[in-house]
Amino acid sequence: METVSGIFSSRDKAEEAVRELYSLGIPNDRIAMLTPGMTDKRVEREVPTADSEQPGMGQAMGGAVGGAMGVAGGATLGAAAASLLVPGVGPVIAGGLLGAAILGAGGTVTGIAAGEALENELESGLPHDEIYLYEDALRKGRSVVVAFVDNEGAIYAVRAALAGVGVESIDEARENWWIGLRDAEEAQYQASGRTFQTDEASYRRGFEAACRTRGKDATDSAGDDDDEAFRRGYERGQNYQKSLREKYRV
Repeated sequence: METVSGIFSSRDKAEEAVRELYSLGIPNDRIAMLTPGMTDKRVEREVPTADSEQPGMGQAMGGAVGGAMGVAGGATLGAAAASLLVPGVGPVIAGGLLGAAILGAGGTVTGIAAGEALENELESGLPHDEIYLYEDALRKGRSVVVAFVDNEGAIYAVRAALAGVGVESIDEARENWWIGLRDAEEAQYQASGRTFQTDEASYRRGFEAACRTRGKDATDSAGDDDDEAFRRGYERGQNYQKSLREKYRV
């Protein structure tokens, strides 16, 4: 099982993308849509941020999943929608059972299930390495659509369908995210007497590794204890994540 994800400038565009996925035969239990919530609406659950909060979260999310999230044109993501508080992001509407699971995966190692346990193949396919990019998009008022597909032909068809609606791919989102941060990170690194242009690749790997763990202390297999640029990038990434959690405190 693989995921194909895309970021859209508006909820309307994301809903259009969901309709396109339905037209390809992708079932609603293989589609997730994430869109910014309204701060004046009732929030039903707060997404966990530590593995210690994991027990029982499947049942808790099952309680949060209810109400209906209508998708224009009559398509719905089942009857599943949860209004959630996501640390570092704020209110988010998670459409589809997988939407809640994806958001939970940002705070835990294994992800969470909505109600009953996710099928093993879906749980293992949760896009953990991309979640910080989803969160960045949501903070900027954009929406995210994720499809779980199980064959190569479907992957190409889904990518083409999303492109037709005006998707920003995850690779594009990752580059644009870094471009938005790069000048400040370069200035900080250069102030230490080092050459950013030479060390940028290692520094960025460290920064992104910290973002994938949401700023928590963790050992990243891509790291090298002797790589000073990676270490500095990792520390800056941790500080960046912590600052977001403070700014978007929920």
